[in-house]
Amino acid sequence: MTHGEAGQAAEAEVRSLFDRMCEAWTSGDANAYGELFTEDSDYVSFDGTRVTGRAPMVESHDRLFRGVLAGTALVGKVESVRFLSDDVALVHGTGSVLVAWRSTLPKRRLTRNTIVCVRTPVGWRIAAIHNGRVRPLTIPSPDSVPARMARGLVRLARALGLGRAAGVRA
Repeated sequence: MTHGEAGQAAEAEVRSLFDRMCEAWTSGDANAYGELFTEDSDYVSFDGTRVTGRAPMVESHDRLFRGVLAGTALVGKVESVRFLSDDVALVHGTGSVLVAWRSTLPKRRLTRNTIVCVRTPVGWRIAAIHNGRVRPLTIPSPDSVPARMARGLVRLARALGLGRAAGVRA
């Protein structure tokens, strides 16, 4: 694994890649944005759509940058970098798209990114990115009304032979 000065340098390079991703987005340059990704990259947007490959990702971002995301800025920060090997880093970050008519980021638009970065002959590149909206969920206690209702519905489903109780699988 990456340790010492080599590890610090690699982490700085990975963090720089994240910054360059934000800069390319903010400049509205889909080609520069795409150059930060591997040829066979996977891109999952906050809405769950998935694009496989650099070329389709560049094409979709070009349409976005010339359309509904024209003039936007990608504002984000790296939360953590963990090296899975000397050449693979797992990055967690947060980010949000700042539209031109706003000066602050609305909290409801905050996105958490999970990014797999790989070292290539031309430097670190993004092999996969998954974005999801930050929507903190309060987990009800086991004695709460929603939890008691859920357990009651499980008992009812079993009694009626419905769902998983009837051997049905998703």
